[in-house]
Amino acid sequence: MLENQFQYDLLEAGCDEAGRGCLAGPVFAAAVILPRDFHHPLLNDSKQMTRRNRDLLREVIEREAVAWAVEAVSAARIDEINILNASFEGMSLAAARLDPAPEFLAIDGNRFRTKLELPYRCVIKGDATYADIAAASVLAKTHRDEYMEHLAEEFPEYGWLKNKGYPTKEHRLAILKYGLTPHHRLTFNHTIGQTELF
Repeated sequence: MLENQFQYDLLEAGCDEAGRGCLAGPVFAAAVILPRDFHHPLLNDSKQMTRRNRDLLREVIEREAVAWAVEAVSAARIDEINILNASFEGMSLAAARLDPAPEFLAIDGNRFRTKLELPYRCVIKGDATYADIAAASVLAKTHRDEYMEHLAEEFPEYGWLKNKGYPTKEHRLAILKYGLTPHHRLTFNHTIGQTELF
């Protein structure tokens, strides 16, 4: 069972992102303030959950959270500032949109930078430890998946309906055959290695 949040003295928002390792599409980030008594037995790190459960939890979180926000940082912006900084920017933008404003941020991962004047703590595997970070991971993942499924209608040959822009063999082979779209991250390695051909 997840601990509700990292600390209880200040109004806390959990923050996480989805799509850092993708070759195409934005990185999505979410910030969530949960009620202090929030509990749901299915809530976990979004990567450990089935799609059905993520979609179910998204509805619950968006309905019951004290506040939530999701931000997308485009492929062009990722190319401009790099994926790590784009993740930080997305989480900062999401946290800045929360109403009420948080007083503390619990961040999934081991690094974070922000221009927000807020105390924060980075937590490795935070999305499997604290409910507010797990909730942010669910929102970031489900909103991003939904976005990539819409893009897949325009670019069906890349398999985004299934791979969501991640560097699968299918995706890399499609890039080899059809080239890059405006949604691909130009600073990422799109080539397919010899080992992936067999």
